[in-house]
Amino acid sequence: MAENSTIEWTHHTFNPWWGCTKVSPGCDHCYADNMARRYGHNVWGHDAPRRFLSDANWDKPLIWNNEAAAEGARKRVFCASMADVFEVRDDLARHRQRLLRLIDATPGLDWLLLTKRPHSIKKLLPIDYQFPPQVWIGTTVENQEQADKRIKYLQDFTTASVRFLSCEPLLGPVDIRRYLQPGRNGVRIDWVICGGESEHGARPMNPEWAESLLAQCQEAGVPFLFKQWGSWGLLNPVGDVGRHQTIRLARQDGTAVQLVNVGKKAAGRDLRGRQWTEFPVPEASRT
Repeated sequence: MAENSTIEWTHHTFNPWWGCTKVSPGCDHCYADNMARRYGHNVWGHDAPRRFLSDANWDKPLIWNNEAAAEGARKRVFCASMADVFEVRDDLARHRQRLLRLIDATPGLDWLLLTKRPHSIKKLLPIDYQFPPQVWIGTTVENQEQADKRIKYLQDFTTASVRFLSCEPLLGPVDIRRYLQPGRNGVRIDWVICGGESEHGARPMNPEWAESLLAQCQEAGVPFLFKQWGSWGLLNPVGDVGRHQTIRLARQDGTAVQLVNVGKKAAGRDLRGRQWTEFPVPEASRT
């Protein structure tokens, strides 16, 4: 079993609001929904209200931008861990416009905008709006169906510095080779994040799925970040698992692999004997 090691893949997290609606299998055990409920906020679902945060919260990225300028180093901001910026709701429109103004006002930050609704991005942006170079636009890809539905919409955005995939939770094998090569508009996927599920009821990730994504990225020269195994860790060699739940999964060559449900800290993030922590070089850092 891999030794635990955490990865700080972003420097800051900014949430303009809390709440969302589940749209695909990757949402089934949503950590953000569970966290909101632990805090007593019922903000998930089409009919649920969204929780809008204070002006003090909105001031934080301005402070982070000043700190980045003082340090002479760019900082990554994940937006939003507790929502989807491109959820289609009338009550989100003015807050999304405020977010776009905030992004424009913080050129020292790289904004990671991750959505399960890439088909909605263009219609929710102002007419003729173009993402500034500090924006990284990404979509969640948990299986092949969602890959083929969602990735093509990222190719519409030529001004975003980075287009990326979050293959987490990875629920099946995914072939993204064609998206790792320049497509229409001459853009491709620039970065791939991969990880397993870690909430209660987590579904195990076959190691072969993650290994395949790694191989595809290496072949195309695309940075790859393996974030975590999730709750189900790879037990190799097979040993005493005590009372932990185990499962055997089959590889394509017919061999079996055993996973054990030990929690994400113990499961760690080693893949093929090492940790993969690769990042793209954004356009804003090159200019």
